[in-house]
Amino acid sequence: MEELYEELISYTNKDYYPMHMPGHKRNTELLQMDNPYGIDITEIEGFDNLHQPEGILRSLSERLARLYGAGKSYPLVNGSTAGILAGISAAAKPGDTVLIARNCHKSVYHGAMLRGLKPIYCYPQKLEQMPVNGGILPENIKGLLMEHPETRLVVITSPTYEGIVSDIRAIAEVVHRYGALLFVDEAHGAHFGFHNAFPKSAVTQGADIIIQSLHKTLPAMTQSAVLHCNRDELNSKLQKYLAVYQSSSPSYVLLAGIDRCICLLEKKGTELFEIYYGLLREFYASVEELSNLKIVDTVFLGRDGVYDIDPSKLTITVHGTELTGHELQVLLREQHHIELEMASFDYVLGMTSIADTREGLTRFAKALLSIDRNLGNQGKKQSALGNNHGFTPEIVILPGEAMESQSEAVKFRESAGKISAAFISQFPPGAPLLVPGERIDQELVTYIDKIRQEGITITGLIGESMDEIEVVKL
Repeated sequence: MEELYEELISYTNKDYYPMHMPGHKRNTELLQMDNPYGIDITEIEGFDNLHQPEGILRSLSERLARLYGAGKSYPLVNGSTAGILAGISAAAKPGDTVLIARNCHKSVYHGAMLRGLKPIYCYPQKLEQMPVNGGILPENIKGLLMEHPETRLVVITSPTYEGIVSDIRAIAEVVHRYGALLFVDEAHGAHFGFHNAFPKSAVTQGADIIIQSLHKTLPAMTQSAVLHCNRDELNSKLQKYLAVYQSSSPSYVLLAGIDRCICLLEKKGTELFEIYYGLLREFYASVEELSNLKIVDTVFLGRDGVYDIDPSKLTITVHGTELTGHELQVLLREQHHIELEMASFDYVLGMTSIADTREGLTRFAKALLSIDRNLGNQGKKQSALGNNHGFTPEIVILPGEAMESQSEAVKFRESAGKISAAFISQFPPGAPLLVPGERIDQELVTYIDKIRQEGITITGLIGESMDEIEVVKL
């Protein structure tokens, strides 16, 4: 019988290069740690308590705040998810109206459900030439706040999974003008602000609560994250809710990993980011020779709500070629031993960090150029989906009510007109296409059916053949 540990050791001894998170990239030359069993302790004398920090863990929080320029920072060992749940719980009271960007991670919706919040949605712009979300427009936020002046909290995601950044400063000014708080899920932007070639962090652009996943784009272990707060009046509640959503036995191994990551940034951050950006420039220059595959770069700046773009995200479109994104992912894995972060029908995504090496990025560039040269004229594959869908599902009952209602399973293809009791998401990144309490539309059923046929992963369906959905039983 195969064992997980043995499989992990076997995999790491092979030559697969990770173009995916976590951001430490298994680079043991940059970061090292003794046997984790040797430092896996509990809250013994001298090692503080994460839920009531007074010593070494309080110092870690203060160092995080200084590093990022935040009012107060909280290290997280239950991932950004715990921070999102705690932040929403601290910033909004039960029954409050919350404005949510529709491309937010499902944990944002979970937070709204747990607090019994009334959601209204702001939809991101659509890029003209790519099936990914653009930015959130400040004017759209303003319009919704004028229409719903009772809104107490605005939650948006910036950057997106693909590195699209919205104008946070302008959005913050609008949100504060209408008496609300701004919560930014910056999970994919923990590296922002350390070099002027990368976007500025929402921490310094007026946001009130900011979540960052250190493990996504920095050298930290999975589940390592940080919550930043720039509103003193929220800190007392944040501490209480972090104790609710985080483990009462927090991992000192993960906390030590956060400490090692922060030490690295404090001591060598400027040097490492300068080297890192130089490697990225070399990569972008080397792939200029691509004639079929295309690297998405700054061509979208200033359009479709795209205020800035994160150069660390390597988005490669296969549009107009004989390949799908899934086929490109397989070629890179099987022929070149390069593992990507994700693949969709029209594009793939590679993630980079300061832990990447010249050898790794050069290898990735050469692999893309090799595949590009071998692309023939066997017919251009086109997605049946076209650009991003424009569905705006009807909210029939609140998400929390739908989750608490009695439900039943029905065939998904026969579910049009019923009220969903489940989240249906495209994964990754996990933003819901359908939220509990929303009416299922036939056009959405058709769309999701096509997504599945084209090999895109959909989560939330049930049954042995994953062809059923839970709906509210009326």
